[in-house]
Amino acid sequence: MSGHSKWANIKRRKGAVDAKRGKIFTKLIKEITVAARLGGGDITGNPRLRSAVAAAKEENMPKDNIDRAIKKGTGELEGVVYEEITYEGYGPGGVAVLVECMTDNRVRTVADVRHAFSKSGGNMGESGCVAWMFDKKGSMTIDKSSIEEDNLLEIALEAGAEDVEVEENEYQVLTAPEEFSGVQEKLAEKGVHFLAAGINMIPQNTIEITDEKTAQQILTLLERLEDHDDVQNVYANFDIPDEIMEKIS
Repeated sequence: MSGHSKWANIKRRKGAVDAKRGKIFTKLIKEITVAARLGGGDITGNPRLRSAVAAAKEENMPKDNIDRAIKKGTGELEGVVYEEITYEGYGPGGVAVLVECMTDNRVRTVADVRHAFSKSGGNMGESGCVAWMFDKKGSMTIDKSSIEEDNLLEIALEAGAEDVEVEENEYQVLTAPEEFSGVQEKLAEKGVHFLAAGINMIPQNTIEITDEKTAQQILTLLERLEDHDDVQNVYANFDIPDEIMEKIS
């Protein structure tokens, strides 16, 4: 979990300082629109849409924006049709990188993603070159100070979670993708508060990066990718020790 959770932590800290709310809203609206197009506009019967709407509410997105995005997805309002594409490649130090995109122009997006890789010392690969190194899981991040480990473990496993991983300052509750919404709802009913929650690609193993220059190059690559309007999520299998992170932060 190190690569996934550390990058998530970096993004949360960065977001607290210079959140680009317009860019965040754009990504959330795309997810809501696609979720509604694929599974319908009823959140009770569409787990992906339910999760997307919950994420939008966490970011204080106005209800009108959410409703319009759903209606564009279901065809009630005219809107852009987005295509979901995942690109794969290797970053500095041989780190595996997955880039999930939603785009209305595949040619533009692939060119931009390839440029981000090459500019940061990495290279984009063929489809399937690194995807096998990741597992699709529901994951919920919880502050360790908010709940005792034994209590969370009992609640999570009773709710249907697969595992609870204990990290330095956080817990990671993992579920099968199809069980994510149900487990999230049951934990929320018990008063558990999430720092982050969603369906993510979790690396099976991580590569430890101890060189400061390589570590900085990796973070620069991920930031370039995340900053692109067509990029929804970026996953990588790195582990940068805390002492290195402190030096380059």
